[in-house]
Amino acid sequence: MGIVKIDDDLHEEIRKASTVMVRSINAQAEYWMKIGMLAEANPTLSYSQIINEEMRKADINANLNIGNLIDG
Repeated sequence: MGIVKIDDDLHEEIRKASTVMVRSINAQAEYWMKIGMLAEANPTLSYSQIINEEMRKADINANLNIGNLIDG
């Protein structure tokens, strides 16, 4: 575990995003860093493709129909 110094404005954006995404501030920052690293390492993939690949690796069905989730 380490400490990363970030700009106050970026910290505020992380704080706001963490509230919306129901994550801690640290978890939100870690998520953005991980996605950023994956995007740089895979520049031809879209955000959705990166997320789907991470879900697949975690053995999560990322292709669920949103209507099925809402309707039960």
